[in-house]
Amino acid sequence: MRFAPRTDNRPNDRRRDQMPLDSDQGSDRLLQAQWTLWGTRPTMKPILTSLSRGLLILLGLGGGIALAAFLISHARAPQHTDSQAPAPTLSVIELQPVALQIEARGLGTARSAERWQAVANVAGRVVERHPDLESGNLLPAGTLLLALDPSRYQLAIAEAEAEAQRLTAEQIQLEVEAESTRRLLALEQERLDLTEQELARIKQLATTGSASRSQLDEQRRASAAQRRAVATLENELSLIPSRRQQLAAQQARAAVLLAQAKQDLADTRFEAPYALRLSEVEVELHQYIAPGQRLFSADSLAAAEVEAQIPLGMLRRLLGSVATAATAPNASNAPNAPIPETQRLDERMDFSAVTAEVRLVGDEQVRWPAELTRVASGLDPVTRSARVVVRVAHPYRDASPPDRPPLQPGMLTQVTLSAASPEPRLVVPASAVHPAAAAVHPAAGVDSAVDSAVDGAVDRKAEADGKQPLLGSDSGAGAGARAGHRTRLVYRLDAEDRLRHTPVEIAFEQSGLAVIAAGLAPGDRVIVDDPLPAIDGMQVNPRPDPALEARLKQEAQRQTARQATPERQVEAQAQPLLRDRPQGQPRSQAPIAAQPAVQTPTQTPQPAQTPSAGATP
Repeated sequence: MRFAPRTDNRPNDRRRDQMPLDSDQGSDRLLQAQWTLWGTRPTMKPILTSLSRGLLILLGLGGGIALAAFLISHARAPQHTDSQAPAPTLSVIELQPVALQIEARGLGTARSAERWQAVANVAGRVVERHPDLESGNLLPAGTLLLALDPSRYQLAIAEAEAEAQRLTAEQIQLEVEAESTRRLLALEQERLDLTEQELARIKQLATTGSASRSQLDEQRRASAAQRRAVATLENELSLIPSRRQQLAAQQARAAVLLAQAKQDLADTRFEAPYALRLSEVEVELHQYIAPGQRLFSADSLAAAEVEAQIPLGMLRRLLGSVATAATAPNASNAPNAPIPETQRLDERMDFSAVTAEVRLVGDEQVRWPAELTRVASGLDPVTRSARVVVRVAHPYRDASPPDRPPLQPGMLTQVTLSAASPEPRLVVPASAVHPAAAAVHPAAGVDSAVDSAVDGAVDRKAEADGKQPLLGSDSGAGAGARAGHRTRLVYRLDAEDRLRHTPVEIAFEQSGLAVIAAGLAPGDRVIVDDPLPAIDGMQVNPRPDPALEARLKQEAQRQTARQATPERQVEAQAQPLLRDRPQGQPRSQAPIAAQPAVQTPTQTPQPAQTPSAGATP
């Protein structure tokens, strides 16, 4: 039985025609909707349409699967080609021994080589004070700075002179008395002789009865009195030498009192013993001064000193290069003769071979030539550094404030000591040295190379901060490391232009340079870039860098370079050696030849003049 659809137009016809019929579920819903809305059963035509669509879908899927199977079965295998990545271009330098200037640096505070602390030796009131007696003023030698009241000491001098004159008169009187006593003694001696003769004659007469007993006794008394007179004069004459000595002692005491009085008078005047600069003044005009009271202090302008704290290892390395033959065993006389304990250090070392320079911290262009004078006793209790004393002559001579201040006490300075190495050394940039743990083999991946590069950067940072390296320390360097040397790696280029990890022993590092102790030979080529990854055995396209080789030689011979080129230009050329470059940046990208020559402003030399009174730098 066939049901004919209704032909009347209803509002839902358009919605019915627009309903989706893409699936069986949609067709079923369409039939149910027609049955519900129209009250009639669907015809067979929509059912056949739904079945045909499903069949077409199945046929399409089967055809697609068959086509895919056919294409896969008849596809050709992929072609494998052996291709290598292009070799990286890296900067290399060829090692050659250079004359190295060994350096030792340390910080220190400047002080005056000679300091005068004026202290009162006598008491008195200040009656004269120099108008420029103030802190900071410069005064020439011989300037009267301060004077005390001299009246009391002038009276003491007058009293001492009067006492000396009195003693001189007593000495003259003593000499006159001595001469008079000698004459009287001669006369009394003659009278004694006559008295003795008369006594002998009376004794003879008394034996014959011609003289009485009373006459004999009287003559005996006269003879005894004469002998007493002679003895008295002799006694007085014998005391003359002792009186003369006593008088001489009194004269000496009077002379001492006179000299003391004159010295006290001289101590009332304070004159500058040399050209000086006043630092502290603690006295005013009309002030009463007691003995021992501090008046003022001043520093000599002749020389200044800096006691720098230099690491003990640096100082040992520097002084080892200037050791004299006296410190070595004398093979001709006594091979095992010990060095005398009292021998001075400057006799064991040739201090004249050490060049010293003092720089102002904060302004590297302000420098003073110095001289190594001594090594102070003991180490600094805090830093455990050696105490080295250098001397700067005439620190105020070329002063031109504010551009070039004088070397004043209290300035924080950096002392640089340098001496030529006994033999040429091999040097490489410190950035070309890598920790021993930075080896990356071909089997290792890029992650391993990145980790090694990061560890190496941390290691170099720790060494720059003065700490124990975290990686590549001496404990892991192997048994071949020498005492005091560190085993590291450098990237060496072999004859086939392949990168090779070469372990080397680093003697020390200074100014961005690493001094090679062992592991490399003259003529070896070293990669100065930081390839990432640095695989052992990889092919490298070398690019020679002669400009860097020249800078290395110039930096190693720092003192010679300073005399040949302006100071600022040398410092600018040394900067690429002192700073780290980013990973993978070629060394040749750093500006080399395009650096302008900066001329250091020169000053017209002025004749040495004594600073005028009151001049303030």
